[in-house]
Amino acid sequence: MLQAALDDVDWDMFRATSSDVSEFTDVALSFVNTLAEQATDTISIRTFSNQKPWVDSTIRAAVNKCTAAHNGGLLSGNTSEYKASCYALRRAVRAAKHRDRERIESHFQLNDSGRMWQGLRTIYAFGNKSSAEVRADPSLADELNTFYGRFESNLSSVSLPISASGSGSQSSDNHVITVLEDEVRRALNRVNIRKAAGPDGISGRILRSCADQLAGLFTSIFNESLATSVVFTSFKKSVIIPVPKNKNPSCLNDYHPVALTSIVMKVFEGLVKNFICSSIPDTLDPLQFAIRPNRSTDDAISHILHSSLTHIDSNNRNYVRLLFIDYSSAFNTIVPIKLASKLMDLGLNSSLCNWILDFLSGRPQVVKVSQYTSNSITLNVGAPQGCVLSPLLYSLYTHDCVSSHSSTSIIKFAYDTVVLGLIHNNNETAYLDEVEKLTSWCQDNCLSLNVSKSKELIVDFRKRQQQPYNPLMISGTPVERVSSFKYLGVNISEDLTWTTHIQTQVNKARQRLYHLRQLRKLRVSPAVLKTFYSGAIESVLTQCISVWFGNSSSHDCKALQRVVRLAERISGSALPSLQDIYLKRCKSRAVKIIKDSIHPSNHLFTLLPSGKRFRDLGGVSSPRPSGS
Repeated sequence: MLQAALDDVDWDMFRATSSDVSEFTDVALSFVNTLAEQATDTISIRTFSNQKPWVDSTIRAAVNKCTAAHNGGLLSGNTSEYKASCYALRRAVRAAKHRDRERIESHFQLNDSGRMWQGLRTIYAFGNKSSAEVRADPSLADELNTFYGRFESNLSSVSLPISASGSGSQSSDNHVITVLEDEVRRALNRVNIRKAAGPDGISGRILRSCADQLAGLFTSIFNESLATSVVFTSFKKSVIIPVPKNKNPSCLNDYHPVALTSIVMKVFEGLVKNFICSSIPDTLDPLQFAIRPNRSTDDAISHILHSSLTHIDSNNRNYVRLLFIDYSSAFNTIVPIKLASKLMDLGLNSSLCNWILDFLSGRPQVVKVSQYTSNSITLNVGAPQGCVLSPLLYSLYTHDCVSSHSSTSIIKFAYDTVVLGLIHNNNETAYLDEVEKLTSWCQDNCLSLNVSKSKELIVDFRKRQQQPYNPLMISGTPVERVSSFKYLGVNISEDLTWTTHIQTQVNKARQRLYHLRQLRKLRVSPAVLKTFYSGAIESVLTQCISVWFGNSSSHDCKALQRVVRLAERISGSALPSLQDIYLKRCKSRAVKIIKDSIHPSNHLFTLLPSGKRFRDLGGVSSPRPSGS
């Protein structure tokens, strides 16, 4: 019905009666939303937090009958009817559970993994983390909105004009990019229908089901926006939902801002992102391992470990200092005018740079807390968390944050930044200078270092270690030294052993074995049990396994394998060993790195003169831990 209604719409008439494209966009989005409301039937279903998914009308009818029989038996003294109704209730429960099990397995057989996982989470509350409730206070919404917009003061110290011609190597190229209707249609067909609708109210389900009808409309709107380098206000609006970072939030900083933006704009951002990625040179910022093809968290951690171990093995007077940087609201501190200037220096045409500048400027924002909504404020700094372009724009914003010494490196995965200092003979001058330059760079680019959450880890295998080490100071504040730090999901210890990390993962995997046992009680098929194991338990045990498994002690490996054997007994299926998974992933990763000539680790793979085997790296490894 909605598709037929959209087929009959004359969008040219709407365009002719609108004063400009911005008004036309508002009217078109509002009209689509109105048609969707008229064509969609709304049904209210009352549910309870303790209600099982297999409870249906037959169960409720049996419960009511059992209750009536019990009350009648109390009056008459005859309990036979009550016993019969209890037996009927038990049969109804068994039948309902059987139907629910068949429903879950049908999702598996139809390759509908999304609905299958949704059913599993509903049954056993798997993955549903209980978070603290945000207090319903009308003043809290306005306080949070003001707090999230506190970085507007960063603009007062910035005065970088951006001209139409720009200053980059290709800044004279003012070619306007365009999108094709087929590209828009394919993007609409890929929309996740489970994503929450933005301020415009248009859901992902509408966009996906009516992709053919809406592709032409949005293509013209997108191209008009690109041609004028203007992002319409209806696309820039955002609703911030504060999510508590802990169970007992005590201050405004304990609420993490999650932005709900227009799904139509997310589609638009995805198309622009593809063009930006194709325009940026592949060699840009090689130690940025996020938002890049053939890069992963494994690569970032492996680069840190290989550089550290190679340096330590080369001389018995060497050690390593690692500074794990924490930024305060990294995305929210991006200064659009500085970003646009950097993009022009990278060679992006001025039309697109001005479009990005307008995209990040003049963004209306409100905060919603329960049923209360704050007053709207307009932001001209930062990139909202939740936008498709935000991670890429942040990576480009920080591309010039690179090391200036051969003995130091700055490794980045989005905003997770590590300063690696290779120290020889207690000479820490280069490392300290690098940290000072990074601090100065952050000040120049309006990024705020959170010194209290930044940590330093020292890897020193010398027999006579210098005690104590000179404390690292940032802006007069000492950085805390730790013995272990969780970086990109992996616990890195100062002795480069993996006991801490493995114990953490084993404990987490053992907790999830409970859900596997509950599924077995439901008597689902072994295929479903194996799928649950692969997605919920094996994924925990094998996270970044190519980084740490090869240097794990035999005691730790046995602890990992015990979890696998226990899962085998529960599921009744043979499961792959972690050793096999480790070897398979290492080979797969090596093949991809060899084929990628610009990968930071590509130089590690050099062929012998025969051309058949690769050269050995010389046995670079960490000290063998006890018990191995």
